[in-house]
Amino acid sequence: MSQQEKSSSARGQSLFSVVGSVFASMFGVQSSSKHREDFRQGKMSTYLAVGAVATVLFILTIWGIVRLVVSVTQPS
Repeated sequence: MSQQEKSSSARGQSLFSVVGSVFASMFGVQSSSKHREDFRQGKMSTYLAVGAVATVLFILTIWGIVRLVVSVTQPS
C-alpha cells in the first residue's frame, strides 16, 4: 500500500466522495476500482445514510413529476 493510500485510508472518505459513489452506483456507472476503494475505505453506516436520503429524494422527484404531468394533462 502506498503512502498516499495509507493517509487516505486513515482519514476516511469525504462526504462528496460518498455521495458521488452512491449516485454512480444507483445509475450503474460505478467503476470496479472505485467500488473496491469504497469497500476498503468507507464506513457502511455513511453509505446507508446517504443511500437512504438519495432513495427518498429519487422517489419524491418521480412523485413530483407524475403530479405535474397529471395536473397539466387533466381537462379543466
